[in-house]
Amino acid sequence: MTKPAQRIQKVEEYYFSQKLKEIQSLKDQGKTIINLGIGSPDLPVDPKVIQALVEATLQGNHHYQSYVGIPSFRKAIADFYQKKYQVTLDSTSEVLPLMGSKEGIMHICMAFVNKGDVVLLPDPGYPTYNSVCDLVEADKRFYNLTQENNWLPRMEELDELARLKPKMMWINYPHMPTGAKIEDSYLEKLVVWAKKNEILLVNDNPYSFVLNDKPKSILSIDGAMDCCLELNSLSKTFNIPGWRIGMLLGSKTHLESVLKVKSNMDSGMFYGFQKAAEVALALPDSWYQGLDKAYGQRKERVLEITKILGLSTEQNTAGMFVWAKLPQEVQAKDFVDKLLYEFGVFITPGFIFGQNAKDYVRFSLCAPMDDLDEVINRLKTF
Repeated sequence: MTKPAQRIQKVEEYYFSQKLKEIQSLKDQGKTIINLGIGSPDLPVDPKVIQALVEATLQGNHHYQSYVGIPSFRKAIADFYQKKYQVTLDSTSEVLPLMGSKEGIMHICMAFVNKGDVVLLPDPGYPTYNSVCDLVEADKRFYNLTQENNWLPRMEELDELARLKPKMMWINYPHMPTGAKIEDSYLEKLVVWAKKNEILLVNDNPYSFVLNDKPKSILSIDGAMDCCLELNSLSKTFNIPGWRIGMLLGSKTHLESVLKVKSNMDSGMFYGFQKAAEVALALPDSWYQGLDKAYGQRKERVLEITKILGLSTEQNTAGMFVWAKLPQEVQAKDFVDKLLYEFGVFITPGFIFGQNAKDYVRFSLCAPMDDLDEVINRLKTF
């Protein structure tokens, strides 16, 4: 049989892909599983966005689209960044729509990382950063994020890692999985450091508008356009993860390099999705207020669940997850399996995000209040 390429030898099936098969097996046995593991928004889409999709679809424009998106969509993204982040972007050259920001992780690495190049990754961090670096055969080096340092990089450690001449560094704030926020002053330090060391600094920024009253873009920092890229997404903010609508923002030179990869990987985003996204990006402040109200109520209920389970949590976090620390003697795998098999509740073990997360678990807020109340009811015998 034909052997697979060496580049995939280190890459394993995505944890959630494996676990969902396990959950489906339990469902096939007649068990009711409440999934608090995955951050897939379940809240409704604004009706105006749906209507825009329907109207655009009925227009009959089902042809291949531009690799860089239609001009009005790019302008909507630029206007959104100006209004929400106070970042001025040229919609003709500094905005690149993506079919979900996840694909952008691969495109960026393929565009800038050669085999053996050093790439700095957060521990804990989004597992896809790790997998994509394996696929492009990068030399992965992890920088430590810890609760003691508020899940922020230590500049002293970054200075040590800079001696390795890294090509790229990934950051992600508000941080997933911990929900940690970052101040402008810290972003400024990172931008100055990246520019000094000639490192491409990429911020993955899909959680800005979930339980976060101060949305930030790294591109608002002086000098960031010279050395930074930012990924963003409509999935979390507008409850449309299955539509796969993302964006990459940065300098014309950087985006031109990414486009060389992207234009060979897809044939443009469906016209109807782009027109609907324009409407989503222009929604009023009341949309974000409603989003926060719903997730705030859910977060209060999940915090009740963590108390029942004897876990410790941090309160001032952003995003659609609750990050919780296990008691010292408890192993995450055993804890997660106990909840799944004895109580029919699935949560995420922290170890999938890195070594520094092995003593933690993550709860998703993407479940209706009735499900969260049912979890509390099931845990009465915990």
